[in-house]
Amino acid sequence: MSINKREEGKKVNSNINVTPMVDVMLVLLIIFMVITPMLNNKVNVDLPKADAAVVMEDANKEDAVVVAVTRDGRTFLGGDQVTLDDLGPKISAKLENKTSKEVFMRADIRANYGKVMDAVDGIRSAGVSQLGLLTERTDDSGTATTKK
Repeated sequence: MSINKREEGKKVNSNINVTPMVDVMLVLLIIFMVITPMLNNKVNVDLPKADAAVVMEDANKEDAVVVAVTRDGRTFLGGDQVTLDDLGPKISAKLENKTSKEVFMRADIRANYGKVMDAVDGIRSAGVSQLGLLTERTDDSGTATTKK
């Protein structure tokens, strides 16, 4: 057994080993890349496909007002389920401090047309000036993309 002694003339190695930190950062990056798309669309609906869809970049903003109608006729404002009677006042409250009175609607392709129109009436009763109906745009090859 030997005892290691540091000699006074030698320098202390004070380098930081960054390899574990890089590993942790890469794992966190991968987690956030997987989770972020799930947070964007809080309600799962199968959007209808359209050939002449226009890209609406404002729909992806964090403060965008998005109404969703599911297949079974439930209505959601953001991620919260609302009744059709409460839809107008809640949208009015969300748009109170905004300059653009634009609301985006995501309706399931198999949703009842009457339920979708009831939601549109609730949105219009809130004084919304623009209503964007979100769809998936189909490519020339016939496959659907996630553009809105």
